[in-house]
Amino acid sequence: MSFNVITKKITMPDGKEISIETGKLAKQADGSVVVRSGNMMLLATVVSANYAKEGVDFLPLSVDYQEKFASAGKIPGGFLRREARLSDYEILVSRLVDRALRPTFPSDYHADTQVAITMISSDDTISPDSFAGLAAAACLAVSDIPFNGPISEVRVAKIKGEFIVNPTIAQIVNAEMELLVAANANDILMVEGEMMECSEEDMLTALRLAHESIKIQCAALVELTIEAGKTEKRVYSHETHDEELRKSLTENYFDKFYAVAKLANPSKNGRRESFKAVEAEYFDALPEDSTVNKTLAKTYFHDIEKEAVRQMVITERFRLDGRKLDEIRQITCEIDYLPSPHGSAVFTRGETQSLTTVTLGTKMDEQMIDSAMVSGYNRFMLHYNFPGFSTGEVKPNRGPGRREVGHGNLAMRALKKVLPADVDNPYTIRIVSDILESNGSSSMATVCAGTLALMDAGIKISAPVSGIAMGLISDPKTGKYAVLSDILGDEDHLGDMDFKVTGTEKGITACQMDIKVDGLSYDVLVEALNQAKQGRLHILGKMKEAIAEPRADLKPQTPRAVVIKIMKEQIGAVIGPGGKVVQDIQKQSGATVTIEEKPDGGYVSIFSANKESMDKAVSMVKGIVMIPEEGEIYDGVVKSIMPFGAFVEFLPGKDGLLHISEIKWERLETVEGVLQIGEQVKVKLIEVDKKTGKFRLSRKALLLKPEAK
Repeated sequence: MSFNVITKKITMPDGKEISIETGKLAKQADGSVVVRSGNMMLLATVVSANYAKEGVDFLPLSVDYQEKFASAGKIPGGFLRREARLSDYEILVSRLVDRALRPTFPSDYHADTQVAITMISSDDTISPDSFAGLAAAACLAVSDIPFNGPISEVRVAKIKGEFIVNPTIAQIVNAEMELLVAANANDILMVEGEMMECSEEDMLTALRLAHESIKIQCAALVELTIEAGKTEKRVYSHETHDEELRKSLTENYFDKFYAVAKLANPSKNGRRESFKAVEAEYFDALPEDSTVNKTLAKTYFHDIEKEAVRQMVITERFRLDGRKLDEIRQITCEIDYLPSPHGSAVFTRGETQSLTTVTLGTKMDEQMIDSAMVSGYNRFMLHYNFPGFSTGEVKPNRGPGRREVGHGNLAMRALKKVLPADVDNPYTIRIVSDILESNGSSSMATVCAGTLALMDAGIKISAPVSGIAMGLISDPKTGKYAVLSDILGDEDHLGDMDFKVTGTEKGITACQMDIKVDGLSYDVLVEALNQAKQGRLHILGKMKEAIAEPRADLKPQTPRAVVIKIMKEQIGAVIGPGGKVVQDIQKQSGATVTIEEKPDGGYVSIFSANKESMDKAVSMVKGIVMIPEEGEIYDGVVKSIMPFGAFVEFLPGKDGLLHISEIKWERLETVEGVLQIGEQVKVKLIEVDKKTGKFRLSRKALLLKPEAK
């Protein structure tokens, strides 16, 4: 079989080479490519139905990213030993690609479309998610599917003051800032990342650098489309319209929608009912034999309402709920709301509310990570739940969806930068945010509630973090625009941008931006960032009224934890043969004891809700790892009696000889009757034999020497 293989090579500014190959694999898909960098290879395919399903008025797009274990020479764990549902990480990468692709399809294209991206070969130095967006755009570029691309995606990181595009995996670990950026040749489409309290200026620098690299990749995709002969896309017709009906409804009802928007009703349900009343006025007046297409009429009413609200905001310079453009909704914060959890908080902003808890667990509560590229453990988890009742809807509870995974991940990235280092924090931390009400920006409410709950739990975070969602409404005809702080759900739906920013007083810790319109200038982005900073600081002020810094101590119901650092060679002594020693410590003390080996030594973590139990376990561990010193005095226990003296355990697991001549100043003929097995006796270590390591003890050295007769 002959292949018509086309290969396109892209040389990046730093000299790294990326190749895109099409025509060899998965040729029955509408478009397929293999993207390669180093040994890392991604197979990306796209298939789109030839017709749209009846009644569908949106783009049914699904994006699935998966990393095959075989690509890294691994066999999956678990009972089945095969790839199963997508991991949270794979879902997050899928969402990133989806958010970049979706706004680039024609708005009237409604055919079922699926993009599948699979890592078929891995490279220990290269992060595959940096190339997933490029791979998805490339398979669309070599297909006949209508797509207003090309687009691409890169990662940019700031490492030791230097900005690097698509850094290695080792470099990412030490990054001060890490952003994934998607864009077309002209405009940025999507941004997501985390930072260590970076400035707005640094973020803009990273975006500009990322965009320059994306422009190079987009130019290569244009050339690839021409070489593949796919410049002509398929003809489709997925919408039917009645322009006379649209014109009539606009002329008669635009002003009425505008008037409702201008009422500035602070209630979401109140606004909804008022807008519905305008529609009802029209439908109620229709005669029974009317031939008007009601489905089309509802579509046009939605468009008219959207345009009326947008024009009202741009013209009147105030919002649907009456707020100024930069005004934040009313905020209430409450900590310690729940009596039993280790930390809790309720954060309410307008009609959005999060009830958040913090649970502190032991090392045994860590989350095991087993993926193609990463194996290890995670000690910080944040889970976000969005039940149907939060928006007054009926929705079955079938576990977290992709949106919940994505929102939880954003909040987790915002907060993890302020957590204490592992050496200062022995706990596994789990935060759970349950959204009880939602009208926009629930992920940012999760960040705020999570900060409050952490401080309520007594976790020594370096600084409190707040979050805000920014919006944009623009008019390309007039060039006018309005940047909105703390957007409502309606403003997110009707607007052109959803830009979430989290941070401390010092700087930004995480961000997520989706652009729904072409032509977002850097000037507007700068304005949005500065306005977001003022909003974040305002929210932080409200949060500090509830709690300004972490509690000085943990709550009574929280298990206490102590971490003891030991030398590597002492780990075996604490564990004992077959774990006998550590099991004995747990049995005698009632505490939970775990041992972890790290490059700089061993770390013994002790957990207990009881002080007496904790103290006993700490004492036993310290006794095992303590190095006996000559001249030191110890409290010992007689373990056995011999004709020549007694053996005394002066430290856990360490016995020394108390010779008969060292028991008393008086001469003894026998030890019988002088000492008893199990008797506690204070002794002094007088010698450690350098050859044998044996210990010689003395009791008489601690007794007053009798005067000579």
